Amino acid sequence: MDFVSYFDYEQHPPVMPATTNGRETHRHRVAVVGGGPIGLAVALGLARQGIASVVLEADDSVCLGSRAGCVTSRTLEILEQSGVADAVMRQGLPWAEGWSYYRTEEVLHLDVPQDAAARFPRLVNIQQCYIEQYMVEAARARYADLIEIRWQNRLEGLRQSQGGVELDLSTPEGRYTLSADWVVAADGAHSAVRKLLQLRFAGTRYEGQYIIADIKMKSALPPGRRAWFDPPSNPGATLLLHKHRDDLWRFDYQLREDEDPQEAVKPENVLQRIRSHLELMGEQAPWQPVWISLYRASCLTLEDYRHGRVLLAGDAAHLVPIFGVRGLNSGVEDANNLAWKLAYAIRGWGNERLLRSYTAERVFATRENMRHASKSAEFMAPPAPAFALMRSAVLGLAGRHPWVRRLIDPRQSTTVGYPQSPLNHPQPEGEDYAAGPASGFAFVDAPLPDGSHLCQHIGPHFTALAFDAPDAPALQRALSDSQVPIHVLSLPARGPLAERYDARAGTLYLFRPDGNLLARWRHADAAGIRAAVAQCCQGDAP
Repeated sequence: MDFVSYFDYEQHPPVMPATTNGRETHRHRVAVVGGGPIGLAVALGLARQGIASVVLEADDSVCLGSRAGCVTSRTLEILEQSGVADAVMRQGLPWAEGWSYYRTEEVLHLDVPQDAAARFPRLVNIQQCYIEQYMVEAARARYADLIEIRWQNRLEGLRQSQGGVELDLSTPEGRYTLSADWVVAADGAHSAVRKLLQLRFAGTRYEGQYIIADIKMKSALPPGRRAWFDPPSNPGATLLLHKHRDDLWRFDYQLREDEDPQEAVKPENVLQRIRSHLELMGEQAPWQPVWISLYRASCLTLEDYRHGRVLLAGDAAHLVPIFGVRGLNSGVEDANNLAWKLAYAIRGWGNERLLRSYTAERVFATRENMRHASKSAEFMAPPAPAFALMRSAVLGLAGRHPWVRRLIDPRQSTTVGYPQSPLNHPQPEGEDYAAGPASGFAFVDAPLPDGSHLCQHIGPHFTALAFDAPDAPALQRALSDSQVPIHVLSLPARGPLAERYDARAGTLYLFRPDGNLLARWRHADAAGIRAAVAQCCQGDAP
């Protein structure tokens, strides 16, 4: 059976800059190692802050295969800021249901909660190659003067000094050394930067291994997550199936302990497993393979994402299992958190404490993601006989006893807030809220009176939501000469957004550039807002 392609890959020529004695003559503000979705998200986030970067990618195109296959509404809100979300929505396939089966019996029907007032659906299936391509196009169209992407630039060496970093790079046209004030490592699970810095992950690497395979097949089945436990096509193990647009389907199935991964990943063996499962489902339409890969689940993280002038993000900093769509999505949130803080540090608007908060917040978020993902991973691939016995009991009872079914919940990714962030501003005593995000948590989207959504107005500045402010224009004028940009958005204390924020006349919410809440007050003035922003960006370390 021949493999087919669904994506038009653009092959990029290598980039070799002008050099003197093997050194590039231009010094860069920021070098981003890795041109995948996380590296590109960092570059786009920096560009929105007016900071130039060079992105160094070892390959000559965007990634091969589906890889990450689903984005959340929070990721779409972040991509909205760089003009990428609309393209993702055109190609992506939203879904809101899931089905779990024990052998051939359905034991759980999952309804993914949706937010009808938000701009984006909760979950959208889309292959990673599309996301990367749309990011590359946004960099070209919007930020050509601030983002340079150098394809076929492979990192081979790294040296730090107090004032910056030197990178040794190889290209098909030669080698050279690049100097940068800062380096962001977004070069994936096998990060060259992490290895050169001799950093070690901590956590759990699960024994279970998985085959990921894409096929092209016409089917009337609706989109959604389908999970089989101990199916006849993969006895003693698990299998997941997701639908994508353009008649593409993604299989993720677990290898049994007695299977040799190198044999199991051979096309003839993968295709036979897929053929067997499609027969089990009653699917008779012709199909063709697209892509095959091998994967191992892990819950691993670095203890610190900042090492001198090098910061790490995405899989270079942490690994979480694919269950619950936490991989790419948590990496995009890393980039969203890091970009504005690094930009503010470069501009002199933020101090060392602000930059250190990147590790404090995102390591906390990673551990929360790992906590939930590990539960899913242990259910999908029991790490010990006792776990396997418990899973068999749960699955055996779930068909007859609805109360047991919640134990099969795949725990889809949710946005993690930062309740203990060092940046959080204390809420004034006596001010209570029945709704709305607390300090450290992301904004809650809703439509505005002009027909737009709140997510379209967040960042790259601090954003103040002023509900029925006595004189919002005067407040904006009073904040206009602030060194750090603060934008006032005047809103009525009624309607969907006001209800979601428990707003009344005078209520003010102040969001950071990444969309997480810094502070909220029932009554605020320009002096209080300035003080909160100053404490966030320039506050002394505790």
